[in-house]
Amino acid sequence: IEAAKMYGSAKKAAIYFAMGITQHKYGTNNVLSLTNLALLTGNVGFESTGVNPLRGQNNVQGACDVGALPDVYPGYQKVNDPKIKEKFENYWGVKLTDREGLTLTEMFEEAGKKIKALYIMGENPFLSDPDQDHVKKALKSLDFLIVQDIFLTETAQFADVVLPAASFAEKEGTFTNTERRIQRVRKAINSPGRAKADWEILASLANKMGYEMKYNSPSEIMDEIARVSKLYGGISYERLEKEGLQWPCPDSNHPGTKYLHKDGFSRGKGKFFPVEFTPPEKEADEKYNFILMTGRMLYHFHTGTMTRRSYPIDKHEPDSYVEINIEDARKLGIKGKDKVRITSRQGTIETYAKVGERVKPGQLFMPFHYAESPANKLTNRVYDSKAKIPELKITPVKLEKVEKRVSQREVLIDERFTSIRRQEQ
Repeated sequence: IEAAKMYGSAKKAAIYFAMGITQHKYGTNNVLSLTNLALLTGNVGFESTGVNPLRGQNNVQGACDVGALPDVYPGYQKVNDPKIKEKFENYWGVKLTDREGLTLTEMFEEAGKKIKALYIMGENPFLSDPDQDHVKKALKSLDFLIVQDIFLTETAQFADVVLPAASFAEKEGTFTNTERRIQRVRKAINSPGRAKADWEILASLANKMGYEMKYNSPSEIMDEIARVSKLYGGISYERLEKEGLQWPCPDSNHPGTKYLHKDGFSRGKGKFFPVEFTPPEKEADEKYNFILMTGRMLYHFHTGTMTRRSYPIDKHEPDSYVEINIEDARKLGIKGKDKVRITSRQGTIETYAKVGERVKPGQLFMPFHYAESPANKLTNRVYDSKAKIPELKITPVKLEKVEKRVSQREVLIDERFTSIRRQEQ
């Protein structure tokens, strides 16, 4: 209530939300509720206002901007608009479909059926997507799987072909962040072995398959983006060398747009979206009496592809764990570092207990970075009806203590990892 009063009475107020509120059966409605609040209080169209998503990775915004979504071309131009379709057909010299594509979760539902092959770039869905057994079955059911990444991830181990990619420090490019600011990324070191930048790999494949992609540099690709998307119309590497620019930036003389909707909405008035309360698909019951939430921690990033290979980072949190409220732990006879078993309707894993007061009674929290105790072996395949995002924040589970206590060697985490690393060296 106090937070609502502060937001409603502030002269200017901005809402920033992380991905957790979207990872529900009703995730889209959560975001619409935030936009309703911003409209209701007039916190739109001014500096330091608006509704701002804190993207899960550094260039999610940029990927969406250039069409890495199932229903749009670059610049959020709809694939089912005949005029837009004709525009891109003429520019690219190919016939295009007017049908919307599938989201990631829908692709795995259709793997082995409508989907016969997948080309996965910089993604590790075997650890990051819900219901790991389902993902495993989907990957194995494909006729052909290509994975393009900087390391041999858990997903890459299912691949028929693995293409070695360059990391962010090994290539030129741009990142676009949540404030729509496009910024240059500059190559610092050469790629190891045969690794190449993503655009080079894609262009090479296209050329070999009969479609010419004669790009010589990422700047030429940015020039193409500017030609087909008004949002990026005035963006060029020459301008970005001096400073980052915020779209919309329709021409080369435009300074960029600091904040959106300054002069009103394109449709006239802002539109409210009434939403109704929707309960979770599955709730705690007598058998599965805890609610598990999955997420990230400070020291690791997503599936640990990079951070778990970096000892200075990994040493701080080398082992998986589940957080349990101190009262629940007392009732179950669980102490910190005890080994515990977590079971859901999808599967069972074992991990270590971390006892405290960060989570409420009846709730558990577990990071999903660890292949040896994969949290997503437990999560279910319930999706938001619009965005198809999985309900990763509500999974009913059962928690029990594994009678064998963790050894002293396992408890001394830093010493154990230091010893192992020294032996490897």
